Amino acid sequence: MAFAPAAFGSTGAFSLNPPPPPPCANADGSPCFIGSNGVAGPGGAAGAVPGGPGGAAGPEGATGVIPGGPGGTAGPDGASGAIPGGPGGAAGPEGATGSIPGGPAGTAGPDGVSGSIPGGPSGSAGPGGVQGCIPGVGCIG
Repeated sequence: MAFAPAAFGSTGAFSLNPPPPPPCANADGSPCFIGSNGVAGPGGAAGAVPGGPGGAAGPEGATGVIPGGPGGTAGPDGASGAIPGGPGGAAGPEGATGSIPGGPAGTAGPDGVSGSIPGGPSGSAGPGGVQGCIPGVGCIG
């Protein structure tokens, strides 16, 4: 059986050299995936569906978005996200903030907190004290 190719009129082509490396390799030597809608490699990954969601991730963080829809980003310095025409927010080492258009909003950090509802109550608190107001009722602080 070892001589079967010769028996069929062909000596065959044999190579003792390893196949060429792929155009991209991960740290463990495995080939990177490169598809029609995405790429992945030692530096991270990215992908998208044409006309649809897309995203990327790597050592410094990740981001993603749906066209006309929500999007967000996260990394070592914090995270943020928003829905077009809807709520949005961000958070990081120095604090957090969020709001709903036409609705409540708030912020918190090392120096204190604050929040408000349009046409409604609002207030803040921090090292210097507290203050707040309720329309038609009054304020403190």
